[in-house]
Amino acid sequence: MSKSVYRYIAEQWKRPKEGEMREIWRQRLIEWRHGPTIARVERPTRLDRARSLGYKAKQGYVVVRVKVRKGSFRKRAIRKGRRPKRKGIKKIKVGKNLQWIAEERAQRKYPNLEVLNSYWVGEDGKQKFFEVIMVDPFHPVIKSDRKINWILEAQHKRRVFRGLTSAGKKARGLRWKGKGAEKVRPSLRAHGRRGK
Repeated sequence: MSKSVYRYIAEQWKRPKEGEMREIWRQRLIEWRHGPTIARVERPTRLDRARSLGYKAKQGYVVVRVKVRKGSFRKRAIRKGRRPKRKGIKKIKVGKNLQWIAEERAQRKYPNLEVLNSYWVGEDGKQKFFEVIMVDPFHPVIKSDRKINWILEAQHKRRVFRGLTSAGKKARGLRWKGKGAEKVRPSLRAHGRRGK
């Protein structure tokens, strides 16, 4: 049985630092590192992944590459008295993954578009790079397409900020079901307020 073009692309992306991809990967990362934090791209870098997440090569779809700093966050050093254990400067974790943060930054940059989904395209020692698929909900092509015009509905407005994308749902723990995941639905906060 013959493989599709997308299967070949997917196989190359399984190990991008090896084989034919190695030099291309190196050059890309150098360009991206020195480029802007949020950059609109003409076409997806990983066509197979973009297509599987809903991208179509038609009007109304926009792909944006976002650069996010790796690692945990830091706070400014406090000047008042505390023992070192309670200072809380390093190792501060955000309740979101970096992919969700990248999607939110893209949404803030392009407020007239809606985030559909995103995928990883690379990383170096300091940054991670994600490509975010965005849709213009008011474009006539999108309005007339029955497969995507659900994004016009009111409940999908600013969906990325409510954790409704795939990366958002993962960070909220919604990939789990059953035993051990009793408190994640409808959300951690809503579940905590139930007994009050």
